[in-house]
Amino acid sequence: MAMILEKVVPFGRSWDEYVKMFNLAPTDLNGKVIGIGDGPASFNAEATQQGYDVVSVDPIYTFSGPEIQARFNAVVDDIINQVKATPDDWVWTYHQSPEALRTNRIQVLHRFLQDYDSGKAVGRYQIGELPTLPFPSGSFSLALCSHLLFLYSDQLSYEFHLRSIQEMLRLAPEVRIFPLLTLMLKPSPYLAPVMQALSSSGYVVAIETVAYELQKGGNQMLVIRT
Repeated sequence: MAMILEKVVPFGRSWDEYVKMFNLAPTDLNGKVIGIGDGPASFNAEATQQGYDVVSVDPIYTFSGPEIQARFNAVVDDIINQVKATPDDWVWTYHQSPEALRTNRIQVLHRFLQDYDSGKAVGRYQIGELPTLPFPSGSFSLALCSHLLFLYSDQLSYEFHLRSIQEMLRLAPEVRIFPLLTLMLKPSPYLAPVMQALSSSGYVVAIETVAYELQKGGNQMLVIRT
């Protein structure tokens, strides 16, 4: 998938959102965790501060902090206005309003930017993109993929989804993916065939309900274990 900064919406999520999106318990984070497609999330910064070992990978890390900040500033109002224009599409339990969502995304971005240069220097933020990632097999204990696979089913093929998940399973014995809805709030057409293909290959596959919902109906993650 080609990465052009002008076409990317650099919205990131917080540590607390990751914990809820992925049903993360402290024991899940005892090993080395990879966050795939993290973008400007503050998950890595906040996890590191708590002593956890996290690597984030995203093509956006080609760019500097000021470039990412500028793109965020250029698109945030338009995105929030789109949210305001579709009030029935969203659940306001975690974020109480579009304004609160905007505030959260700004806070997350700022926390990310405070950590970005130092984290990049020590290898916590690495440039890469699915379906091929630049790490040796078995490098991680858990792989997380937020707001990429299944969400962009209209843009990414079934083959891309399957290859990407197989690549994540090459890196870690457990993979968690959130959400399972498309951008149009529909169940991804790839979910069932992907689950069948993985099950047929011997993986343990399950859908779990999580304690986070912003897209209406988007409160489930896919868990795959070897």
